[in-house]
Amino acid sequence: MSNAGRPTIFQPDMSEEAHNYCLLGATNDELAEFFGVSPSTIDNWIARHADFAAAVRSGRIVADAKVACGLYARAVGYDRKVEREVIIGGELKPVTSTVHYPPNVQACIFWLRNRRRRTWRDTPNDPSTVIDDFALLDASSGSVRLHDGD
Repeated sequence: MSNAGRPTIFQPDMSEEAHNYCLLGATNDELAEFFGVSPSTIDNWIARHADFAAAVRSGRIVADAKVACGLYARAVGYDRKVEREVIIGGELKPVTSTVHYPPNVQACIFWLRNRRRRTWRDTPNDPSTVIDDFALLDASSGSVRLHDGD
């Protein structure tokens, strides 16, 4: 029995290309467009070629981690050193300053609604199941204090 359909255009070096494109946040549909194939072909390559699947997965993990770091920084605020050149006494001189970016409320809400869904969702389904994270922290610190004296 023979396999129906066209032969695959998959080449092993496509794994590195897929990895690099996934570092930029590419979806399967975007990978398909990039390689000139259908999205189902990308799905098949991921299922059939372990090196391709690993390249796609690792690229996406790195991209997602960078976004998570950026979102976290926006949520809690951060400082950034900025270098500029200014004219002082007729000479162009570098000047370094620190700019503070305060926490962003939308980033905080987004982070908490995704990381602490039960506590921070818009409308709790059942108020009796809502867990207060601050109460849990307080309770755990109390138990640490009780055990410190042992």
